[in-house]
Amino acid sequence: MCPAGVVATVGAVRRRSLALVAGLATALVTAPVAQAGQHRSCGGLAALPSVVSAVQDAGDATTPPSCRVTARVSDVDGGVVTVWVYLPENTWNGRFQATGGGGFSGGDPANLLEPLRNGYATAATDAGHPGATADFALDADGRLNWPAIKDFGHEGVQDMTTTAKALIRAYYGRGPAYSYFTGCSTGGRQGVMEAQRHPGEYDGILAGAPVINYPQMQTGQLWGQLVMLESGNAVAPCKFEAAVTATVRACDTLGDGVVDGVIGDPLACRFDLSLLVGTPTPCGTITAADVAVMKEIQQGPRRQDGRFLWYGLAPGAPFAGLNDTVEVDGRLVGKPFAYDLWWFSLFLAQDRSWDWTSLTRERFEAYFDQAVRQYDRVLGAADPDLSAFRRAGGKLLLWHGEADFGVPFQGTIDYYERVQRTLGPGRTQQFARLFLAPGVGHCSGGAGPQLVDPFAALVRWVEQGKAPETLPAAGAGQTRPVCRYPQVARWSGHGDPANASSYRCA
Repeated sequence: MCPAGVVATVGAVRRRSLALVAGLATALVTAPVAQAGQHRSCGGLAALPSVVSAVQDAGDATTPPSCRVTARVSDVDGGVVTVWVYLPENTWNGRFQATGGGGFSGGDPANLLEPLRNGYATAATDAGHPGATADFALDADGRLNWPAIKDFGHEGVQDMTTTAKALIRAYYGRGPAYSYFTGCSTGGRQGVMEAQRHPGEYDGILAGAPVINYPQMQTGQLWGQLVMLESGNAVAPCKFEAAVTATVRACDTLGDGVVDGVIGDPLACRFDLSLLVGTPTPCGTITAADVAVMKEIQQGPRRQDGRFLWYGLAPGAPFAGLNDTVEVDGRLVGKPFAYDLWWFSLFLAQDRSWDWTSLTRERFEAYFDQAVRQYDRVLGAADPDLSAFRRAGGKLLLWHGEADFGVPFQGTIDYYERVQRTLGPGRTQQFARLFLAPGVGHCSGGAGPQLVDPFAALVRWVEQGKAPETLPAAGAGQTRPVCRYPQVARWSGHGDPANASSYRCA
């Protein structure tokens, strides 16, 4: 994909960031074209519309000198999006790398330092609200703040993209040769949403643990707490830990064929948690009631009649995080994840004082349907038709840790398989590939080897046409290949099981 010109940029931005882009267009028309190896002054960018500040940063021993720009883009609907753009002064590699956020945070300028060090012009956005909480969902009168919700959903990232590209062109006298987006969790969703809604903006998108089908996933995160609440049995943390340990021990060799404390193929694990009844733990003996709770959490959210709503916790993934409990007045009670409470109270109940303990299965089901109905289009990132992104020449590299406690990797498989059904498996493989990392938690962590620079694999795919068959992973004294879905890495039976060269994808 060729970088869009200023006129195309203005057309793409439609009603948003018009003042900034129009101002930049004027600046580019009236200013002399920069000579090769030169750029305009950083201070000159400060005079452009919507630019709040443009500061020359001297850099340090690890970070090159750069022009650091802050812009605020106002929308006709009242939303305001902050955008940070860092432009390397002398070390620009001719490329643009945008970064995503996490949780309810749209992004953070702290994430721009690594791309800057690697020579990229880089950008981030607050996606329309400061901080990492979800209070933006309601206005001062307690009504849904749709301008802010849309900015968080997808409009803020598009504002960042068009603003950053215009500033790059203004500063260097030319646009980026290649544009990339990288993010995990919310950042992964933002990247997938760009591929769906603005297929010509990015040449390559690296989307880790993407919260695709956001309304279903976010609503489903409270499922375990509801199960414990209605059963009257808040399971102690060490019982959950014992269940994970036993599951990993029973299924350790699945997929990879080696004993390494990691399940190589969690979806093949059929360990029966009922076998744990009577098992002593430091926090008491595991009971049949405890096992019933664990099974429902792993099964995932269901309607009252048993029909599927969303995916549950995969075997080997930790229960901790979403299913926490705490002792109050001598008894265990549920302690929901803060993000889940924000989602239900602000986005669904629209009541800042909402009491989660009033939740029932009937009400949960109603909230689930409400979430999908109200927010699927603005937050869901679930459209499987990526044909326009494919035609534009884009490449999408999806990855997900199989020990993710919060975002079930089965949801990413579900989306990827829907893309394959829509476009065909062969055509999908040409531009979109999925990699599942055994034992890796949410975006990082966990007992499994961690992915090593998957962004480099994306760049090779985009710029050299080398589609990745595996991604490298390393940790705990071992290296492994992470295979392209649906394959898994299996030990060949020869060589060192701690060495990636001893594995093949099967």
